[in-house]
Amino acid sequence: MYLGLDLGTSGVKAMLIDGEQRVIGSANGALDVSRPHPGWSEQDPADWIRATREAVAGLKAKHPNELSAVKGIGLSGHMHGATLIDAADRVLRPCILWNDTRSHAEAAALDADPRFRAITGNIVFPGFTAPKLAWVAKNEPEVFAKVAKVLLPKDYLRLWLTGEYLSDMSDSAGTSWLDTGARRWSTELLSATGLSESQMPGLVEGIEEAGRLRAELAGEWGMAAGVVVAGGAGDNAASACGMGTVAEGQAFVSLGTSGVLFAANGSYLPKPESAVHAFCHALPATWHQMGVILSATDALNWHSGVTGKSAGELTAELGDTLKAPGSVTFLPYLSGERTPHNDAKIRGAFIGLGHESARAVLTQAVLEGVTFAIRDNLEALKSAGTTIARVTAIGGGSRSRYWLASIATALGIPVDVPADGDFGAAFGAARLGLIAATGAASLSVCTAPKTAETIEPVTALRGAYEEAYGRYRALYPAIRAI
Repeated sequence: MYLGLDLGTSGVKAMLIDGEQRVIGSANGALDVSRPHPGWSEQDPADWIRATREAVAGLKAKHPNELSAVKGIGLSGHMHGATLIDAADRVLRPCILWNDTRSHAEAAALDADPRFRAITGNIVFPGFTAPKLAWVAKNEPEVFAKVAKVLLPKDYLRLWLTGEYLSDMSDSAGTSWLDTGARRWSTELLSATGLSESQMPGLVEGIEEAGRLRAELAGEWGMAAGVVVAGGAGDNAASACGMGTVAEGQAFVSLGTSGVLFAANGSYLPKPESAVHAFCHALPATWHQMGVILSATDALNWHSGVTGKSAGELTAELGDTLKAPGSVTFLPYLSGERTPHNDAKIRGAFIGLGHESARAVLTQAVLEGVTFAIRDNLEALKSAGTTIARVTAIGGGSRSRYWLASIATALGIPVDVPADGDFGAAFGAARLGLIAATGAASLSVCTAPKTAETIEPVTALRGAYEEAYGRYRALYPAIRAI
């Protein structure tokens, strides 16, 4: 048996699979996000441990014998978070999360140093880890002075699980400190933020052993002592491993809290000016590109909160047949935006409201706004040299066939819906745990699921979608100007 632990923004998911990669069961532990000031987003790492314990306890209650047979554990987690610990492994402040934009000025200053783009292959985005540390150094110098280690969220869980300070290449590529082509820390970039390599975790590939489960936790969970813990991956790379998106030409679109258009690459293809992320993949000698929008299902959930209707009720009002875009356009920049704008200050908007703009009209506009933001990502990936012929849809938003038809039509490519099953980050993490524990060949493990359905572009609406996308594209510079 193999265990995948995925630390998400809203909870920890624990998934148990067997040697044939059949899902035995899963359980969750809930998490909340603290937003003490506009643009801030934080979590207490102690809550990650609590939620992990809850999730594994849920598995143990239903599958105690299977859990006791676990031979490998894989980790996945939300990226870019700054978890700061002192020399005694005490957490110095709440973790600053991926969607926190307080360090936009520090990010701009680091990005103005040409070494960062040249070495990392990426823009220094406000959500990345390095500008967060620059912000802490400026605003909380007493905290910065005590930092012994900077850990990414899943790697703080690893420290608790194993006692090891280690990270993997895919997650570390989102810090703005990794030499992404060479797959090693850049002492030059660390020095530029007042840090040294001694304050970083050691680096491993996602499929390599990265510690062993502590005896105390093995006893608590009914496992054998010394279970292998894999290097693991950042959440998007872990999802790619779960989806089998690991070879050149494979791609997926994720409609989760954030939105991701992810393409696997057999070589390193940076183009930072496009605002496309060029990161290491979880497998050795592989990389990936992705465009990221900060609010995907988060935009629909915001609309749900305003209207008092669930996301399912809102999308159900649209029916099953894709409609031509209406007169209302939604910009989904509720927390700023990454690809392609790299703009932490921009905010969302409805444009074109009229007396006739009922709830369903606004719901349609919200879905289309996220769809057009993903189209922006496709154009950015094209400019960076990546061709995508089709995508597989994952994430909570992929349950809406209306939304998938909108995406297929806006992107002009088929969208594949995988057969029933959970192939997300927790499953990918479990696969990495399997590989680390057994030495199995990565490509034979990380295969794609069967396709249950393919959503084709609605040809009759392509012209209307192109026209609406043109309006959408024109609105960002107009809104930014004011």
